[in-house]
Amino acid sequence: MFFHIVLERNMQLHPRHFGRNLRENLVSKLMKDVEGTCSGRHGFVVAITGIENVGKGLIRDGTGFVTFPVKYQCVVFRPFKGEVLEAVVTMVNKMGFFAEAGPVQIFVSNHLIPDDMEFQSGDMPNYTTSDGSIQKDSEVRLKIIGTRVDATEFCIGTIKDDFLGVINDPTTA
Repeated sequence: MFFHIVLERNMQLHPRHFGRNLRENLVSKLMKDVEGTCSGRHGFVVAITGIENVGKGLIRDGTGFVTFPVKYQCVVFRPFKGEVLEAVVTMVNKMGFFAEAGPVQIFVSNHLIPDDMEFQSGDMPNYTTSDGSIQKDSEVRLKIIGTRVDATEFCIGTIKDDFLGVINDPTTA
């Protein structure tokens, strides 16, 4: 789920940022470029927690830019198959529903929803059961059964298991 890891990145800096605040400019550019991005190998970079090392810069021929190797610590979010998450439902349709757990989008197919839940169409589509209903802005506990990682991370989930399903139904609140 959340991991604290060390990563490296080569940062290019324009000559106008040189001077007394070189390190601060480099760190702020690193935070702007890296935080909130997704890498297939590590997951979503949530926050940079520290800078371990800034190496010696290498001047790029013809441009004046300087490339600095930067080693930094960060917190990353990476869901795994079999992990149980709490998520907020963003869209419901007859095929299933979409939910978000932080930056990760999760789809739960109607085949992975318990049989006692019935789809109700209308102005507020939902899946209804005696325990509550799943509609937009409902909180659900689900289990990840598959992931796909590219520029964004996308997961397939299920609520067809023990202790999974609606946590908070906005209609009863």
